[in-house]
Amino acid sequence: MDSHDLPSWNSMPAVPGMPHGCAWGLFDQNDVKDEVGTINLLQPSTIIKASKEIKTGKSVVLNWPLDRVHEPSFDRPNLHVTVKDWKKEGSPWYCYDDEIKLNTQSGSQWDGLRHWGHSETGLYYNGLPHELVLDTSHLGVDHWSKRGGIVGRGVLLDYVAFAARHNFEYDPMTRHCITLSDIRNMAEEQSVTFQHGDILIFRTGWVKWYEEHNEHKRRSKIKNGNDHVGIEGNEEMFAWLWNNHFAALASDTVGVEAWPPTFPWCLHDYAISMWGMPLGELWDLEALATACEEEKRWTFFFTSAPLNNPGGIASPPNAVAVF
Repeated sequence: MDSHDLPSWNSMPAVPGMPHGCAWGLFDQNDVKDEVGTINLLQPSTIIKASKEIKTGKSVVLNWPLDRVHEPSFDRPNLHVTVKDWKKEGSPWYCYDDEIKLNTQSGSQWDGLRHWGHSETGLYYNGLPHELVLDTSHLGVDHWSKRGGIVGRGVLLDYVAFAARHNFEYDPMTRHCITLSDIRNMAEEQSVTFQHGDILIFRTGWVKWYEEHNEHKRRSKIKNGNDHVGIEGNEEMFAWLWNNHFAALASDTVGVEAWPPTFPWCLHDYAISMWGMPLGELWDLEALATACEEEKRWTFFFTSAPLNNPGGIASPPNAVAVF
């Protein structure tokens, strides 16, 4: 099913036992359960159209350095890198290897469809129960690879620049909500018209704050704090997101949505569990924002090659914006 065949929010069919707005079954084909959710919207025609965004050839990497989050939130482990010197091991070759151990939630990431189950039912996208997730190959990030990665048109909404234009201050390390009115106003001011299948990206200032503060401040707000900026959670917001048929959402903060969520309007529940929509978190959008200002446009060709990891739960995005 492509975006033109999808029902509106108000017309979405009921899924027994789930709240209104659940998209299970909408992307199934030939009685086979779908594995990639809204990534289905990235059809060849969508990608060809997105390629028209390439005009200057300037490219910007959106991955934050792997080692930037020195003390990840929720007691996740730090990155651990070991370098092996083969010459010292008696090899005839002058050669190094590096061995990397990381939690995929401790830096720039895509939340995959095995990462988050619906908070009330424990069911993952398309009805997979929590206790069966690890016993199957369903919903792994490798299914994105089988489709050719995540490729389409990216759109940046720059809330940091929006706040500066309108002379208001906020703290990204608080539960500051970006409202639907804010989003619409940002799009208008940036002359952005959304297209079905867009990868919508929010610059909230979280990474900017992190880079500008010392270790003590970082620890107090990240290691020992749980409040973070993000988009507001309510029915109006989620109806708007669904009706625009975005392929994915991403941001430079820890959860895209204002954290902690206010149930029942939890974006992780709706996006990941009910729509099969990847959420990108902790992306470095500073160079992207600068490039957008220089180019005077906030849309670009977007490509992401997540890890081809069978059964993978999340992945570094390996994301690039091309102007």
